[in-house]
Amino acid sequence: MQYLQNQDLALFQDTKITQLFHFFIFNSKGDIQTSTEKFVRYRICCSLAVLLIISTGTAFAQESLISVQTDDKNYDEGDTVVISGTVTTIVGSTPVTLQLFSEGNLVDIAQIVIAQDGSYSHTTIAEGPLWKKQGDYTVRVSYGEGNTAEAEFSYSPKSAISETTTNFEVDAGSHGTFDVEYTIKGASIKDIVVDSNNFGLVVQIESIDEGTVTLDLPREFIGAEKQDGKDETFIVLIDGIEVEYQEAVVHSESRIITINFEQGDSQIQIIGTYVIPEFGTITMVILIVGIMITILATKNKFQISIFRF
Repeated sequence: MQYLQNQDLALFQDTKITQLFHFFIFNSKGDIQTSTEKFVRYRICCSLAVLLIISTGTAFAQESLISVQTDDKNYDEGDTVVISGTVTTIVGSTPVTLQLFSEGNLVDIAQIVIAQDGSYSHTTIAEGPLWKKQGDYTVRVSYGEGNTAEAEFSYSPKSAISETTTNFEVDAGSHGTFDVEYTIKGASIKDIVVDSNNFGLVVQIESIDEGTVTLDLPREFIGAEKQDGKDETFIVLIDGIEVEYQEAVVHSESRIITINFEQGDSQIQIIGTYVIPEFGTITMVILIVGIMITILATKNKFQISIFRF
């Protein structure tokens, strides 16, 4: 009898435990789902954070301590190439290693001492047996371990530089035409027109590179003179900006001037003291006639005022 009571008590306890377990499971289903979703979102956030840290670390690792540039993007044979840059963090006495390549072939190599402010500079002349090919050249600098930078420029040997020497027939209106002999490199002349308002010429060019133009200006049609008849300096403007020019040889029949221009320049204006002398004479005649008309008009007005008085 006592055994049966103990057995019933155990069965009752098992039933209570089972009911309690079922109650916990079914009533906690929503909480378990919520916890699972929170756990999944937590795992996703952690994964994204790890990826962000890795990508950021990679970006910092790839940032170089050195920079490099050249003083121009286009060079001709014989030009001076200036290569410079900066190092953000100086490591002892470590030098900058510079290499210059043309289609993978080494053209120049140097080790450069860094200044106290982190800057460095190297100069080379674009000439010699290794400077033969026209095209793009690559400057590669390295500093320490894993710090590199590159810059590019284009180079043209003398054999590839186009230089043109010919005459341009300038239209002088009712006075016919006259020839201007010229030599140009790095561009082509599209037109030369007389600018009678400024006593000069306007030369329209199409420049594909930096270069020079040499103009043989006939004194009969254009010039710059002082009152005593001696030569005066021309005023030369390129796209509205005054520039210097060279004049090494003086001839009795003409003046030969050389002007440097940059890639992209389009208009060269040469201003003197006369252009085709007749134009200057006509201008003076018109000016004198205008002054005389003004004087006569003023005189007549004065006489009428006296008469009325």
